[in-house]
Amino acid sequence: MVSSSAPILVLKDAVLFPGTTLPIFVASALGVEAINAALSGPEKSIIAVTIKASSQEKLEIDQTDLYQYGTKAVISRMNRVENSINVLLNGISRVKVDRYLKEKPYFEANITHLLLPEDTDPETEALHRETLKIFGELKRNSSAEAGLPISELIKNVQNPIYQSYLMAAILGLGIEKEQTLLEASTRKNACKVLYDFISYEQNVQKLREKISTQVANELGKEQREYVLHRHLDEIQKELGEKSGKEDLKVIEEQLAKAELPEKALNEAKKQLKRLSSMTPISPEYQVTHSYLEHLIELPWNKRTEDNLDLQRAETVLNEDHFDLKDVKERIIEQLAVLKLNPSAKAPILCFVGPPGVGKTSLGQSIARALGRKFERMSLGGMHDEAELRGHRRTYIGAMPGRIMEAIRRAAVSNPLIMLDEIDKLGADFRGDPAAALMEILDPAQNFEFHDNYLDVPFDLSKVLFITTANTTDNISKPLLDRMEILRLAGYTEYEKVEIAKRYLIPREISDTGILPSLLILKDEVLGLVIREYTREAGVRELQRSISHIARKIAIQVARGINTPVEVTQSNIQDFLGPKKVFLEQIRKKWGIGISTGMAWTETGGDLIYIETSLLPKRKDEIKITGHIGNIMRESVTCALSYVWAQAAFHSGDEGVRDAGLHVHIPAGAIPKDGPSAGVAIATALASLYTKKPVRNDLAMTGEITLSGLILPVGGIKEKVLAAHRAGIREIVMPRANIKDINEIPEQIRNEIKFFFADEINEVLHETIPGIFG
Repeated sequence: MVSSSAPILVLKDAVLFPGTTLPIFVASALGVEAINAALSGPEKSIIAVTIKASSQEKLEIDQTDLYQYGTKAVISRMNRVENSINVLLNGISRVKVDRYLKEKPYFEANITHLLLPEDTDPETEALHRETLKIFGELKRNSSAEAGLPISELIKNVQNPIYQSYLMAAILGLGIEKEQTLLEASTRKNACKVLYDFISYEQNVQKLREKISTQVANELGKEQREYVLHRHLDEIQKELGEKSGKEDLKVIEEQLAKAELPEKALNEAKKQLKRLSSMTPISPEYQVTHSYLEHLIELPWNKRTEDNLDLQRAETVLNEDHFDLKDVKERIIEQLAVLKLNPSAKAPILCFVGPPGVGKTSLGQSIARALGRKFERMSLGGMHDEAELRGHRRTYIGAMPGRIMEAIRRAAVSNPLIMLDEIDKLGADFRGDPAAALMEILDPAQNFEFHDNYLDVPFDLSKVLFITTANTTDNISKPLLDRMEILRLAGYTEYEKVEIAKRYLIPREISDTGILPSLLILKDEVLGLVIREYTREAGVRELQRSISHIARKIAIQVARGINTPVEVTQSNIQDFLGPKKVFLEQIRKKWGIGISTGMAWTETGGDLIYIETSLLPKRKDEIKITGHIGNIMRESVTCALSYVWAQAAFHSGDEGVRDAGLHVHIPAGAIPKDGPSAGVAIATALASLYTKKPVRNDLAMTGEITLSGLILPVGGIKEKVLAAHRAGIREIVMPRANIKDINEIPEQIRNEIKFFFADEINEVLHETIPGIFG
């Protein structure tokens, strides 16, 4: 016996014997590291040790979970697939693990090489030959890959103990018996283990043949289904498995504990009665069995108690999100109502805002504050109504809808379910999911929600539904009417800096594993990152930029450099590369026929420029470019009609009267639409025809009528934030939008001068100096 040390490869659900081969797929870090260590050695050998049968389901194992005996193997073939390895092991000899030297990054141990059991006597030879005989009978119809019968393949092996090992590997004795066979120190003990198992298998096969003969003689062909049922029952009885009757008994016991409501219980009893008359092998049996399991697993009367501590809820919301004062206040209001009136029906809140402002994470925070289970469901791209309502059980592969699946996963009847991207719902020949949502989200109907698969009512009134959307334009009006809209506008630069300091930087430091002291990011640098490397209303791109910086520092730390790194304006490109974002800037000088407008998009606000020019000798021709929609085209027509109706806005120049008009709104690749550019278009046209320049230090928004009145528009906060980012400090808007000024952060509001107007002439007087003489 020779002792040495070697890496250990842990096997699960398999035992490798000397003289046999075993293909295995290795995905664990312990296994990959052990194989790498073995391949670096001259013999490319490794010790294969199996996890004990009692520890097979453990996620993390240590040396006490492993058997003491294993097999030395040589890696004869290997194929790497990403982070895993396919290897073919050739068993060489038995070994005994004496002492483990380490467990990380892989198991390594001192081992003793054991001799193969070579003892022989008449009893051992008799056992071995009988085992070979029975094995040949069991496998007489099976062939190896080479085409030879398996029994012949066994006989071609010269060493008797290798024959025993090979038979055990082919039969699959089970982990415990195979390990006992491997640990056997004599051939006699090994033969006894193998003979006992193979004799049992022979008896089972004979009994099956006997059952088949008896049942076939009793019944005719017209009762084939009953024959199969009896056959299956007898086999299950002999093997100690549950029969159909025992399965029914288990379901009955589970139904008694499930506390189903009356209608659901009556349906369950009806289906259970049908199930008792079916054969377990019929497809209908499996469908009905699966249906009863779904009924039992639903949390009909299980619920979590709401935590209505307002102070705690406010603390949780503030911990997870910065600002969002109005939204947080509305949530606290609802908690107060539930505290005073627990039976009050919760409203369906819909968070509307650009991507990355925290809509989904806010739902998670609300669930945490209330102490409710949280389930998220993305509705983006959903076209089939059955995904929500479920499929009827008459269809193959029918399942409950995603609403009931979310309830089942949550295991309580009052979770918080977030329906993400409700504005991305579709509709086609398979139905309209929005119509199904109207029942789901209506408190007057959802207390008896009817899933097509379950076919019994389920009370959804205790579920707190929260939806999210980027815009309400694509949501059907009836569905929109069932929801309370809470708008989450984009963040200002100051707010993004605070969010980065409080949430993003600590999170990325934790994720990358670097020390907080190694990354220094000052406010002015964060502002630079926000302005020059992100163009968004939310903070996702900002998070990615911070993550990129943290990973650069992680590389230095991994190389052993633990010096603190300060990101500055001069070295920012070393971390993030060249400047990526070029925001719209203030025009350098006043221009004729050019005005600055403000637009709202799903990703926040933006500046747009209205450019106009005359087309000589092309009277009555109007050319509009810039990828604009019908509403904006109508705004151009309306503004042009108003300007031409005012004699003061066009000169008596013959060339002007005979000229056509070209209106262009950059950038041409970006679609633009909406009525709020009317004021800016009218201003640009008035400037063009009077040949007086428009001020370049202000921006404007508002819809214009044919009589020159200015109508209010939406998205004021987003538009003002976009203008402020570009350096605009004076903004013209409809007087009716004064109410929206309070939504703008005070810091921004104090830096901007607002001019409110009711008529376009007031705007022109402010934006085009000297237009009225």
